Amino acid sequence: MPPGSKSITNRALLLAALCPHPVTLTDALFSDDSRIMVDALRALGFTVEANSGARTLRVSGQENGLRAARTEIFTGLAGTAARFLTALCAAAPQGVYVVDGTARMRERPMRGVLAALHELGAEVRCLGAEGHLPVEIHARGLRGGRVAVDAQESSQFLSAVLMAAPLARAPLELATVGSVRLPFVQLTARMMEQFGQPAVDQPEPGRFRVQAPHPYRLAGDTYAVEPDASAASYLLALPLVTGGRLTLAGLRPAGESLQGDIRFTEVLRAVGVKFTRTPEGLVAQWDRESGRAGVTADFGPFSDTFLTLAALTPLLSGPTRITGIAHTRKQETDRVAGAAAELRRLGQQVIETEDSLEVHPQPLRPDVEIETYGDHRFAMSFGILGCHDLHRDGRPWLAIKDPGVCAKTFPAFFDLLARLHAGSH
Repeated sequence: MPPGSKSITNRALLLAALCPHPVTLTDALFSDDSRIMVDALRALGFTVEANSGARTLRVSGQENGLRAARTEIFTGLAGTAARFLTALCAAAPQGVYVVDGTARMRERPMRGVLAALHELGAEVRCLGAEGHLPVEIHARGLRGGRVAVDAQESSQFLSAVLMAAPLARAPLELATVGSVRLPFVQLTARMMEQFGQPAVDQPEPGRFRVQAPHPYRLAGDTYAVEPDASAASYLLALPLVTGGRLTLAGLRPAGESLQGDIRFTEVLRAVGVKFTRTPEGLVAQWDRESGRAGVTADFGPFSDTFLTLAALTPLLSGPTRITGIAHTRKQETDRVAGAAAELRRLGQQVIETEDSLEVHPQPLRPDVEIETYGDHRFAMSFGILGCHDLHRDGRPWLAIKDPGVCAKTFPAFFDLLARLHAGSH
């Protein structure tokens, strides 16, 4: 079973902190990103009890949250924590909050969320480069009304403002600027509804209405976190590489899952993977009759999974073109440039544009060490490629530099691969 969803865990932690009663998250993710969110909420005065063995996180002590005169928060390289907590602190009725992150997080964009919060009356000052962390927030609440949110660089900007919106003094109407990747925004809106908010109204495309002030409240005291669809993408692709079949317990198919990244299964179907829903979970199996077809796919709506496909393109029977990925140049690293560089290192012919990669498969070059750029998705994507039996005798042929970066979202990834390998003989 994949770990709990990072996107759902970090949203649920924040929404639980805004409830007036204790909330326990079950099947929660335990990783660097969720630990950063937990530590930040504790710094803000909330009580968070973590049980990694049971995979539960219990949030309580909401009456003590956001009460300190001054709080400093470190968000590491976690974009969700940086954007969501900045909006939360701006919506607080009082206090001074300093939000900072790693050197790379200081380079990642924040301008869209900061501009929207400023428009809603928040006093937010950049302590370094304009539009980036660190920021200092002098909280006095949000006034409500209409606001434009430029979330072209990251849909997290819009999700952050949406989750903070019910704390405002008056209803909000949010208008998006330019093209926004909506699956994670829709995830946010559906989770807000699960936590007691009226359905976020969309009177027309690109506009969202949120009732405020309106308290959060979860019916019951537990919230079940779905398995992470982004993390599952690596495992769902594994049968394409090794043959056989794999069952992922608890993973919900498209139409049932909150997560847009489950749509990666549509791409895998086109490549040659069959999926079957069973009582045990979602079964992935390579369709040998279909082979391993090259594809053209727009990853804009589920871009966290594009590296999974990119890493496997050397195994496909024809060219593959991946589009809709320009914004991933501003994530943990420049993922487009990094993918092109590692595929060329493996002997592949790659055409790179600002928004796309086109890979023409060539014979794989063995004895290559993959650079991970401090990015968990490089380690896991190329880790799946490394499961390919290049020499047809089981000998290793691919090395992953710094596999520990998986701790960001999937700490047990390589241990799980080892167990799957051992169990397949």
